[in-house]
Amino acid sequence: MRIFCATPAETSWTRSGNGHSDNQPFTISALAGGSRYWRSDRGVGNMFRTTMSFSAPRAGATLWLTDPGLSVSDDIRAALLRTLFGTLPIFAGGVLNTVAVAALVSFRHPGSLFQLWLWAELLLCVVRLVVLMHSLKAARAGRKTATDLYLWLAVLWAGSVGYGCFITICSGDWVASTLACLSAAAMVGGICFRNFGAPRLVAVMIGLSLGPCVIASLISGEFILLVVAAQIPFYLIAMTKASYRLNQILITTMQAERDNDRRARHDSLTGLTNRVGLGKAFDQQRAAGRPFGLLYLDLDGFKAINDTLGHAAGDRLLVEVADRLRSAAERDGVLSRIGGDEFVMLVPASDAQAAQFAAGVIATAIAQRPFVIGGESVSLAGSIGVTFDAYCTKPLEQLMREADTALYQAKAAGGGVRFGAARPAPERRADMAGAAIPARALTLAV
Repeated sequence: MRIFCATPAETSWTRSGNGHSDNQPFTISALAGGSRYWRSDRGVGNMFRTTMSFSAPRAGATLWLTDPGLSVSDDIRAALLRTLFGTLPIFAGGVLNTVAVAALVSFRHPGSLFQLWLWAELLLCVVRLVVLMHSLKAARAGRKTATDLYLWLAVLWAGSVGYGCFITICSGDWVASTLACLSAAAMVGGICFRNFGAPRLVAVMIGLSLGPCVIASLISGEFILLVVAAQIPFYLIAMTKASYRLNQILITTMQAERDNDRRARHDSLTGLTNRVGLGKAFDQQRAAGRPFGLLYLDLDGFKAINDTLGHAAGDRLLVEVADRLRSAAERDGVLSRIGGDEFVMLVPASDAQAAQFAAGVIATAIAQRPFVIGGESVSLAGSIGVTFDAYCTKPLEQLMREADTALYQAKAAGGGVRFGAARPAPERRADMAGAAIPARALTLAV
C-alpha cells in the first residue's frame, strides 16, 4: 500500500480508547506519494515544507559535486539541493558584481583577453538567469528541472572569475588587480555560505576562483605576491572546512526536525498516521474532487483481550492488526490509528457500494484467521461504520460523526459493517446531539 503524507494540520482532538493503555490525545497526518524528484514528501519539518521540487543530478560528476559527504535520506538530500538554487536577488547580487568588475577592467584594458572575460561574464549571466528562472518555475510546478546544467554553469562562472583574476594580475595593473581580487574574495564568501549544502561544489568553485591567483602571483615577478601565493591555499582549505562544518550542522538540524515532526504526526506504536495527518489527507482528497468513503473501525472484544493478556500483548495485537490493514487497504487509501483500538480509513470509492465492499474486505482480513500473540491464539473481529462523500463537500467532522454513528449501530447489532447513520450514538459522542445525519442504514454481513 502507498500511504500518503502531508504537513500537519493545526487542529487536534481527544478521544479515549476502549480500555487500552494508550488512552491519550492524538494529533494526525497523511502521506504523499513518491516522486522521481528529490523532495520533502515524508513527514518532515519546517525546513522541508515547500512546494519546490528539483530534479536530482543525473551525471556522475554533478552527483559527486552535490554529495553532502554524509549518509542522508532523500528528503534531506532534496532540501540540501534546494539551497543551491537560492533566489533571484541573491543571484543578481553575485553576477552583477562580477560583470561590473569585468566591464571596468575591460575599459582600462581593451585587449582581446579582457574582452573575452567580459563577454564570458555577460553570456554566463544571461544563461544562468534563464536556467535559474526556468528551474524555479518548473520546481514549483513539479516538472523536471535543469539541475545538471545549472551546476555546470555555476562551475563555469567560478572559472570565469578565476580567469579574470589571472589575466589582471599578469597585466601588472595593480589597481585593476586589487579590484578583481577583492571581488573574487567577496564571491568566495558568498559561494561558501550559499552553497554549503554541497561542500564539494564549494571547494571546486573556490579553487577555480582563487587558484589562478596563486599561479599568477608565482609568475608575476613580484616578490611580495608570493605572500598571496602562500595564503590562498590556507584560505581555500579553511573556507572548505567551514562549509563542511556548516553542512554537518544543517544536516543534524534537519534530521532532528524531521524526526520530531514525524513523531508528532505518526502513531508511535503502529507507525500509522495519527489525527493530524488524517485531517490533511482528507483535505487533499476533497481538493482532488474524487469521491471516497470513510471507514471507522473498532475492534470487538479488544478490552477483554487487553485485560486478560496484559497491555503489552494488547499493544502487540494492535501492531498485528495495523499490518493486516496495510495489506488489505486500497493502494491509494489513507490509514490512521486515532486512539485505543480505533482506526479510520479513507478509501477511493466510486459509489456507496464500493465503500461498503472495501469495508467488507477490511473486516474479513481481520477475522479470517486468529492472531498469535505470545504463543496465544487470539480470534478478533471488527465493527466498521461506513459513510460516503460523492461530491467531496462534507467536512471531516460530519463524516466522522456519520461513520461513528454507523459504527455504534453495527456494534449494537452484534458487529459487522454498517453504512450511513440513522441516529446519533450519545454514549459514544456527547457532542453529536442535534447533528443532521442522513437517515439511511444498511447492514452487510461479514
